[in-house]
Amino acid sequence: MPSDHPSSSAPETPETVPPVGQDDATSLFRALGSRNYRLFFAGQAVSLTGFWMQKVATGWLVYRLTRSPLALGVVDFAGSIPLLLLTPFTGALLERWNLKNTFFLCQALCCFQSLALAALTLTGLVSYAQLVVLNLFLGVVNAFEMPTRHSLVPQLVDQKEDLGNALALNSSLFNVARLVGPSVAGFAIARMGEGPCFLANALTYSATLMAILALRLPPQEGPSPSAHGTLGDLREGWRYSMENVPIRLLLLLLSALSWFAFSYLVMLPAVARDVLGGDSQTLGFLTAATGIGGITGSLLMARRRSPQGLDRLVPRAATAFGAAIAAFALSRHLILSMVSVGFAGFFMVLSLVGANTLLQLLVDDDKRSRVMGLYILAVMGMAPFGSLFTGALGKVWGTPEALFLGGLATVASGLGAIRAMKKQEETVRNRLAAQGLLEGKREG
Repeated sequence: MPSDHPSSSAPETPETVPPVGQDDATSLFRALGSRNYRLFFAGQAVSLTGFWMQKVATGWLVYRLTRSPLALGVVDFAGSIPLLLLTPFTGALLERWNLKNTFFLCQALCCFQSLALAALTLTGLVSYAQLVVLNLFLGVVNAFEMPTRHSLVPQLVDQKEDLGNALALNSSLFNVARLVGPSVAGFAIARMGEGPCFLANALTYSATLMAILALRLPPQEGPSPSAHGTLGDLREGWRYSMENVPIRLLLLLLSALSWFAFSYLVMLPAVARDVLGGDSQTLGFLTAATGIGGITGSLLMARRRSPQGLDRLVPRAATAFGAAIAAFALSRHLILSMVSVGFAGFFMVLSLVGANTLLQLLVDDDKRSRVMGLYILAVMGMAPFGSLFTGALGKVWGTPEALFLGGLATVASGLGAIRAMKKQEETVRNRLAAQGLLEGKREG
């Protein structure tokens, strides 16, 4: 949701399979051959570590102040509800705005939020209500930042066939940070409290801001007012997404994952303390295990040289994701819990990266920001309700029982998507082949 290295000396051919003799390492990092993407990757590498430090510290601070799983869900709800309310509109607006400037402004505002959180915590003035308000502010900023980032990535790679690799590398970076950030946060919280984690995150935004300023993008045309207006453009994007059956099915599956599955991350502090009887370092272990699984899944996706088969992979991975969450809910031992959340992280990344790649390749360029707005709505917009639902169930029945039900619902959603997507295989294949992204002759 979401954010390189040297490339090969020889350019890739237009086909999706790289030239004979290109080694696996070069193929794995081929999107880094694009200068703009390298800058973006480097900035995100620093910033995302701070992001995960803040995320873990926020969850731990909320639970320390309240000792309530419901409170965790409320804070997550506050940070996510703006995505539900605003992203359909921001997606339409972004097609008229300068993406680079918008991205810079959003990152600067995120930095301000971290500084405010650090100041309140370090001075001992922080309260639960303030955490809710600051998360709400961050959610409003993210309603603009996330669609902007997803719309910007295709402009950062020089060759369209490298887009899937770039998205997978973004995910691997996100999960490496998920591995490093929580481990550092767990150590810092145990010795210095949550405040230094928030301050560190604020400082890491400087890397992203400098990277954005260094991007060399072709001049973007100024705003071109639509004859239909913003609401008309929004309706057109919605109609386009719903009439395009593969896009519609992917968005529905992602909405189900957002509602039923993603809340397991929000509930990790409650599981670490109440189910496993641990502390902040236990939380760090669980979050790091999720990161290891995510890194593995990201690298597997980065090795893929063709988008062919993603329409089958995504729903199967979603089904396995739900099964891993159910297994995590049943565990009462740290090692078993780490293994199960590791598999959850692995299959979550396969689902998200695969769906994002497929959507980016299926959508028309002139509707990309609007569809990416709906993508963020699906991935993040349902999450606040899922977090509140799981938190409320956890308060009444217990956190493990709530997570188990979410896992079963995710499995059911994945199985339904497997059946529905199978009927769309020819449509997806024809669309990708028409862009020269599959082996063999182009169609259309």
